[in-house]
Amino acid sequence: MNQPSIIVNNLEVKMQGNIMLDDVSFILNEDEHLAIIGESGSGKTILAKALAGQLYHKGTIDIVKQQKVVLVEQHYHFKNLSNVSDFYYQQRYNSFDADDSATVIDELVKVVMDQSNALESYHKIEILLTLLEMQHRKDAPVLQLSSGEHKRFQLIKALLVPAGILILDSPFIGLDFKSREHLQQIINETAATGTTVIIICDTQEIPGCITHIAAMEKGKLKTFNEKNLQVANTISIAHKNYPYNFNQFPGIVEKEYNFPVAVEMINTSVKYGSKVILNNINWQVNRGEKWLLKGHNGTGKSTLLSLITGDNPQAYANEIYLFDKRRGTGESIWDIKQNIGYVSTELHWYFDTNITCYQTIGSGFFDTIGLYKKLNTQQHNILQQWLDFLHLSHVANKPLSSISTGQQRLILLIRALVKNPPLLVLDEPCQGLDEQQKKEFVQLVDELCERFNKTLIYVSHYDNEIPACINQVLQLENGKHVITSIYHHTAVAV
Repeated sequence: MNQPSIIVNNLEVKMQGNIMLDDVSFILNEDEHLAIIGESGSGKTILAKALAGQLYHKGTIDIVKQQKVVLVEQHYHFKNLSNVSDFYYQQRYNSFDADDSATVIDELVKVVMDQSNALESYHKIEILLTLLEMQHRKDAPVLQLSSGEHKRFQLIKALLVPAGILILDSPFIGLDFKSREHLQQIINETAATGTTVIIICDTQEIPGCITHIAAMEKGKLKTFNEKNLQVANTISIAHKNYPYNFNQFPGIVEKEYNFPVAVEMINTSVKYGSKVILNNINWQVNRGEKWLLKGHNGTGKSTLLSLITGDNPQAYANEIYLFDKRRGTGESIWDIKQNIGYVSTELHWYFDTNITCYQTIGSGFFDTIGLYKKLNTQQHNILQQWLDFLHLSHVANKPLSSISTGQQRLILLIRALVKNPPLLVLDEPCQGLDEQQKKEFVQLVDELCERFNKTLIYVSHYDNEIPACINQVLQLENGKHVITSIYHHTAVAV
């Protein structure tokens, strides 16, 4: 009979006076592995951090045999060579900052250099770099990794540490299809070596090694059972569905825009030192078109978007037109941003989460990372209408950091929409949303773009996150423009 590995009894976590986990109890035995599921805000990440010893709690968490616990969080936090960890989200596009950032291989070697079997560990580095397709980036500054590359680097770093218990918080987020397949394989192999695996993920991505499922709901453990007994029920866990009223879009007034072309790039290239990120891109996005920007992790998608959103200074070294005006002909960065509603993983990472949700949304009127002006009555009313529309009025005065990741992403989405921009640039906007929220969000984008003829540039690695209004695709490969075509919704996700 297997002995217990983790015993959790009457676990309670309070944050800022609010109960985040309430009376959670379960036992996970040796050779058992756990998936934690639930809607956004149900307490999944709080439970993971409590199990890793990162949060003060009441009740008990008994890690039998004092096994080492390693937690891989959703976002990788790192310091540069000057021991600074306070980065701004445009920073990786400024080549001079990369000189102060350690390389991928430097960081990985630091992890294993003190291990007794260092030679074997160095070999493991090479194996993991190959499996997660990071070999070609081993000498890249960590600062210049894309969001998907950051996730793969973060996973490699964690897998190099011998752990009795490995906790993975949403490890598939941001990974392309092939990387997700490889990670599934790595997780199953890790579990087979005796490491206890605990993973937060969508129900469709539960690894084969998982034996038990814990379904969370409002900070409570709704069910805890063997996967084979419960998977059918847990996959359809309850989610309160508050349908959006698409007949009353907040603050949306149909506007006439006098630009026929939203984006035009002519022979556009970006490189840092000898590393070419984008190579001779030619692309035109006409007003009202809906584009999918597609490609594996690290192919240059986010860099391409940074040239549009005004965050990359190399835009001035290229022939790029936005709303029929060439970049560098007198327009300010604020003139550019005023016409663009932008959501991305990196913006989320580096946003000031200490300000309130109200301030976060309000900053969207001015395209700042904080609210430094008082909103006028019209702006306040539009903001409040969007909160009501997305059923988030109850979080308006809460710090952004105090709400769930999924709710944070929705708040940043409202921030992008309040000024009613003609161009939406949505870079993996569904990251952090639960399954129902993803469906509702995709429907929202469809309705918004079709009804008000918004121009859309959209990035996702999942077919089920791609709005039906998308009808054209630009595919990148190794920084090159390989395909421009009509998009078919039966295509395989990458």
